[in-house]
Amino acid sequence: MPGSIPRIIFEGFCNEQGIFTGLMTLNKNIKIFLNYILGPLLFAWLSYSIFKQIKNQPHLEEAWLRIRSSFSNITVINLILVFILMLVNWSLEALKWKLSVRHVQPVSFARALKAILSGVSFSVTTPNRTGEYVGRVLYMNEGNRLKVVSLTILGSLSQLIITIFFGLLALVILQPAINRSGLSGWPVWINLVLIGGSVVLLVLTVFYLRISWLIKWIDKIPTIKKYIWLINELEKTDTTLLLRLLSISMLRYFVFATQYFLLFQFFGVEVNWWQGFWATALVFFIMAVTPTIALFEVVQKIYVTKEIFAIFTVNTLAIGIVTTTIWFVNLVIPAAIGSLLILGLKLFKKDEAS
Repeated sequence: MPGSIPRIIFEGFCNEQGIFTGLMTLNKNIKIFLNYILGPLLFAWLSYSIFKQIKNQPHLEEAWLRIRSSFSNITVINLILVFILMLVNWSLEALKWKLSVRHVQPVSFARALKAILSGVSFSVTTPNRTGEYVGRVLYMNEGNRLKVVSLTILGSLSQLIITIFFGLLALVILQPAINRSGLSGWPVWINLVLIGGSVVLLVLTVFYLRISWLIKWIDKIPTIKKYIWLINELEKTDTTLLLRLLSISMLRYFVFATQYFLLFQFFGVEVNWWQGFWATALVFFIMAVTPTIALFEVVQKIYVTKEIFAIFTVNTLAIGIVTTTIWFVNLVIPAAIGSLLILGLKLFKKDEAS
């Protein structure tokens, strides 16, 4: 089930080279703090804040009636398309992972998709969805699991680079509108974020495209040199593969953005494509660089989305419903499917690769 790791599976994973044995207790303590203390407190505070803002929203009853009427008109096709794009989204991620790990162990697209969905189920109770790596590598043969962790992170890095790039561009494009809106404190930190974010983007991009530099740098550090074998597979990645991963990440990004715009239309949020795309890009950016727990992130995302879209609309109710729907479609449904797939892992043979 989401957030729990079957003992026999997890031990089988950890016994390979014994890398994670010493981290299990620490990871458990961190999860307890995040899941049972920090997460619920943040959830409660943001929920109360959002409730007050929705309650004070102008024309609240009219907005609610419009949302209800959305299910009885032609725009219901938008909701159907959002579900279809969810399949496209995770299929693209499966393709990206399949390409990343193919020189370690070729996997079929179907197996890659199972690994991705299983990773989602692991990720829902871990900060910034880091648990997805565990779910994915369980679908690799013994002896290959730790080898592909760095390659899996490489795929996530390509997505992060795209997210930061469009997020910074969104800040530049929306800065005049943000200044006019008078959002508290925003104009003060925008320039700082632009400078800091640009530096981070540059560093990440250089290391991404010249990953061998990172390996050589790590090889010079005595304390972590003995773990260099964990990232040796990165040296086998070529520029063509790296650019393909970036291209697929960009396609996923546009799929995400399209889902939001379809739901904005469906639930009556009055923003055009240009406004919706760049405001959503800013939401993606903020969520990517701030600590989140997937199980509670929907409330945090509603809060962030509401703050940003306040530049264009006061329809807080519809924004909250859009964000919740996206969270349910893109995370809850795949996590539920992934949980069922994890229960069937014991049926796989160790040398199965299809």
